[in-house]
Amino acid sequence: MAKKSKGNRSQIILECIEHKASGQPGTSRYITQKNKKNTPDRLELKKYNPILKKYTIHKEIK
Repeated sequence: MAKKSKGNRSQIILECIEHKASGQPGTSRYITQKNKKNTPDRLELKKYNPILKKYTIHKEIK
């Protein structure tokens, strides 16, 4: 069994900002990990939004 350590890596949620602003029902969210030591700022990545059917900017939430 793999041992989990309390390191600098943490799980984050990315949410589409374009979809949120459009007011359409539903949300596009992705779960990923980041190293808090190397990237203390909020993460922004271009990911595919299946509802809008295009690549949009997803920002880290909470």
